[in-house]
Amino acid sequence: MGMESSAESPQPVRAVLQAVGGWVDRLGAIWVEGQVAELNSRGRMSYLTLRDPVANASVRVICETGVLRRQDPPPGPGDRVVVHAKPDFYQLRGTFSLRAREIRHVGIGELLARLEQLRRTLTSEGLFAPERKRPLPFLPNTVGLICGRDSAAERDVLENGRRRWPAVRFEVRPVAVQGDRATREVIDALRDLDARPEVDVIVIARGGGSMEDLLPFSDEALVRAVAAAGTPVVSAIGHEQDTPLLDYVADVRASTPTDAAKKAIPDVGEQLEIIRQLRDRGRRVIGGGLERELTWLAGIRARPVLADPVRETERLTDQVLELRDRARRSLTISLDRAQEALGHTEARLHALSPATTLARGYAIVQREDGSVVRSATEPELGEKLRLRFAEDGLTATVDEVDTDPATGPEPGPEEPPEPEESSEPEEPPRSEESPESEEASESEEPAEEAATGKAPAKKPAARKSPAEKATTTKKTGGAGKGARTKGAGSKSSGAKTKSTGAKSTAKKTTTDDTQGEQA
Repeated sequence: MGMESSAESPQPVRAVLQAVGGWVDRLGAIWVEGQVAELNSRGRMSYLTLRDPVANASVRVICETGVLRRQDPPPGPGDRVVVHAKPDFYQLRGTFSLRAREIRHVGIGELLARLEQLRRTLTSEGLFAPERKRPLPFLPNTVGLICGRDSAAERDVLENGRRRWPAVRFEVRPVAVQGDRATREVIDALRDLDARPEVDVIVIARGGGSMEDLLPFSDEALVRAVAAAGTPVVSAIGHEQDTPLLDYVADVRASTPTDAAKKAIPDVGEQLEIIRQLRDRGRRVIGGGLERELTWLAGIRARPVLADPVRETERLTDQVLELRDRARRSLTISLDRAQEALGHTEARLHALSPATTLARGYAIVQREDGSVVRSATEPELGEKLRLRFAEDGLTATVDEVDTDPATGPEPGPEEPPEPEESSEPEEPPRSEESPESEEASESEEPAEEAATGKAPAKKPAARKSPAEKATTTKKTGGAGKGARTKGAGSKSSGAKTKSTGAKSTAKKTTTDDTQGEQA
């Protein structure tokens, strides 16, 4: 029923859109056939443009993404499909679309879906795995050719093959390349050529055609026969855009029969050029290697060690002599320094030796048992004592004990000791006295005082710390052990002795250096 309207009483847009929407809703669900021209998926919804394969007409189709995924494989651009949809009219914008509930492949689309399913099955079995591919022989003696009878593919392969390598031979098996008998004849020819040991490679060639014409080369039985063949197979079916399942299972895929001849048979001209290039490269490599070795040999021969061996020997001899002289000088200097140090040490020991002190006029008082008398109160009256000098000694008897050293007789002038001859070098003068010389001088002072019988000049006593007292005791105790007297008839440390020469014959005793050192 039409809507009443006029120029004076027009219908509003909403009324028209509502009426159109009502008419569209009354159509109900319908099946529509077309070709997918465009496909976009956005989340849960997908939007297709379905185009009529004959007329220039298209319609927008809206569906859930799950509707597309129900098909295996899902429809894509260019596929022929049938859509079960309900017409829908969007009143706000006035647009018409189809709400798809189911989408199916139809015609070629359904065939492609079945081929895709077969391809996935064979792929899962590993028939299309790259590791199964076998390399083609470099120079085949015999090439097996499976193609249509008197076809253009046969002429292309034969002409290009013989042009590239005139000595190559062909075993041609003409078969039907389309129709119901094509698959069986191609399989039989393949098995026949594979059984011949002289055939090195098999080429399956066919010119271009429609998809229905190329279906025999996507047959599962043919694909499995090629996979089981022991001879490498080259597939050259149709054109570049045609991809039957035979292309996936073959060892090498060629875009055209001419390309198959180029891949299976090498070009003699190209191989000769490669040989020439390799020969030139080999000459350059060998020549360069020889030049490098000759340069290296010339450099080795130009080295001084080979050019003049005597000069190198003389140089090494001079080096050895120089090192020997340097070692001698170093050893001589070291020996001179060691000898000088030894002379200094010997002079120091001579200066600190007790025998040197005795040679200066001092004496050591000992009992008969060899013990040293350190004080006048130690010996008994009438006890025989032994006075020891640098080179000899005498025996004396204690007649009187005098504990006051000031009452002793004045000592006579002291004669300086005769210098001892020594071949050792004199010790160089020192700016400061060494601790050993200080100790020697300190130890000599009490002995001189004891020999002269004079008390040392009294100095104002200063308090000393315990450490200073211990130091003084150490200095005076080592060198001043024992009572020392100067002269045979003088008093020693307040002890008066009388020479036994008045009563009896004095006994002289010669002492050696060793006993003096022990004293």
